[in-house]
Amino acid sequence: MAIAFKILLIIFALGLISVVLLQKGKSAGLSGAISGGAEHLFGKQKARGLDLFLQRLTVGVATGFFVTALIVAYLVKA
Repeated sequence: MAIAFKILLIIFALGLISVVLLQKGKSAGLSGAISGGAEHLFGKQKARGLDLFLQRLTVGVATGFFVTALIVAYLVKA
């Protein structure tokens, strides 16, 4: 049982790393600060939907990782 949760924890860890790396950074340096104002003014609806999906996926995977880590810690201690 503990081995299954450890494997699940590794899957969640790799998934969390992948999802975080797929997200676009908030500050892309000076060029991002200049062009970011135009994007904010005129909007980018398609990119906004993808960013929102990745944000929600990150929260879900992080929650699964946290819960699985607590379960593995409990099983190893017991």
